[in-house]
Amino acid sequence: MSKKKILLLSDDLRMSSGIGTMSKEFVLGTLHHYDWVQLGGSIKHPEEGKVIDMNDSVRKETGIEDAYLKIYCASGYGNQEIVRELIQIENPDAILHYTDPRFWIWLYQMENEIRHNIPLFYYNIWDDLPYPNWNANFYDSCDLLMNISRQTVNLVKNVLHNEGREKEDWQITYLPHGVAKDYQPLTELDVDKWNGLEQFRKHILQDKEKDFVLFWNSRNIRRKMPGDIILAFKMFCDMLPKEQADKCALLMHSQPIDDNGTDLPEVVRNICPDYDVMFSADKLDNTHMNYLYNIADVTIMMSSNEGFGLATCESLRAGTPIIVNVTGGLQDQCRFEDENGDWIKFTTDFPSNHTGRYKKCGEWAKPVFPTSRALMGSPPTPYIFDDRCNFEDAADRIKEWYDVGNEERERCGEVGAEWIEGDESMMTGKHMSENFIKDMETAFEKWKKPKPFQIYNTERKVVKKNPGILEGKRSYLWQDR
Repeated sequence: MSKKKILLLSDDLRMSSGIGTMSKEFVLGTLHHYDWVQLGGSIKHPEEGKVIDMNDSVRKETGIEDAYLKIYCASGYGNQEIVRELIQIENPDAILHYTDPRFWIWLYQMENEIRHNIPLFYYNIWDDLPYPNWNANFYDSCDLLMNISRQTVNLVKNVLHNEGREKEDWQITYLPHGVAKDYQPLTELDVDKWNGLEQFRKHILQDKEKDFVLFWNSRNIRRKMPGDIILAFKMFCDMLPKEQADKCALLMHSQPIDDNGTDLPEVVRNICPDYDVMFSADKLDNTHMNYLYNIADVTIMMSSNEGFGLATCESLRAGTPIIVNVTGGLQDQCRFEDENGDWIKFTTDFPSNHTGRYKKCGEWAKPVFPTSRALMGSPPTPYIFDDRCNFEDAADRIKEWYDVGNEERERCGEVGAEWIEGDESMMTGKHMSENFIKDMETAFEKWKKPKPFQIYNTERKVVKKNPGILEGKRSYLWQDR
């Protein structure tokens, strides 16, 4: 039986962005079941207009003799004309798009044209409350919404309900990111990898002996809060005697200077001049990224908005515990427990744990709860909460991990790695790929072409609906009848 072909619209899977990394993971993980064509985007693609036949390389890498993968390179995310041409050339059985819905307005404008012949799938994320009701048209235009956080599942269901656009259960699923098997704890028993780790440790730590390494791996942009990371590290070191503080380091894997963020070396010179802050700016393969997580004692993420938090998930699979701001998809990695000891579920009345309703979580995580929420926005996204945690609270969590000692940190990291590997979290590349197949096969089985447009005479009335855009609040919304 011939395999179905999927047209993927996302970052070029050869790129190092989080979207590119995850695209590569689930494409390679499902090549045995699907043929893939990608419209591979980049801000300014160096191979724009080229068609890259990846068949030989992926067949060699995966051992799948009939693997099929082509990448059509484009600057940006393409346009209607390109998609029409790709549909004609490649004849896909479905389109899967992935990243912020604002990048796909042109795609939604032609959704009836597409869905008249094939289904439209969306690998979706939304970072935070209030319910983004303006996204209802986007969500309603998709036949399958696979969501990377448990919070997003609830957001999507409520947005569609608010606008009277219900979908069936199979159309809204939870499908978290999955971390590659390259990330793993390293021990002296694996001599070659251990020797590589030790050599890399000397290089990255500049031949300095350190007893405690705090690791931050993210883009140098405002919402990732890199300045607060430096402040938290400074305040942590201020709590220690000088001889102990001198044995601590903050390792930042990021571009030190970025117009979308700040000048981090200058921040260090003025804010944290007495302690070691080191930078890793080069792009690294998975082997060397795994070295960084194994060098680290703790990985920290204080983003004010975060859809998933790939770095902390990679850290856990490598056996290194985490500190995270309780926001967005980072909540999933903490595995907060409810009154019955079960992993919390988000509902209309409990749409987020950023208020700190539940405190108990997995041993591998020390959460930092936001102390303020600001309603940010822009014309395309009129409102979204910006969850800010206090860098002083983050410093306290660093100190807690420091005080428990290396043996306990390693034990907690091992528990975290086991949970990531398990069937509950579903956060490995294998789980992610299996879930893609399961969800898309269900969609292929149950998908029906949408009804053609019909014209009605309408009038406007005010109706009472619950919920509104906020948490469990009522609001008045317009509805056609």
